[in-house]
Amino acid sequence: MNDPVILATIAASSLAGLGLVATAALRGWRGWLDLKRMEIQHRAEATSPPTAGSRIEIADLKERIRKLEAIAAGVDL
Repeated sequence: MNDPVILATIAASSLAGLGLVATAALRGWRGWLDLKRMEIQHRAEATSPPTAGSRIEIADLKERIRKLEAIAAGVDL
């Protein structure tokens, strides 16, 4: 087991394996960071103020709900 060629081969193989593991871990870390960036962007877009078109649409839906509730209660509009 003291043969220098065997020791050098084992050392080189170990170093190559460590390099592969480090590369895979780095790619995983970068992927996780990209995922977190996308989540933050999605949250920022979701909390942005509503546009004028969406406010008009919401107001229209509220008016329809009021009319349907009035019909259900038997009130003439």
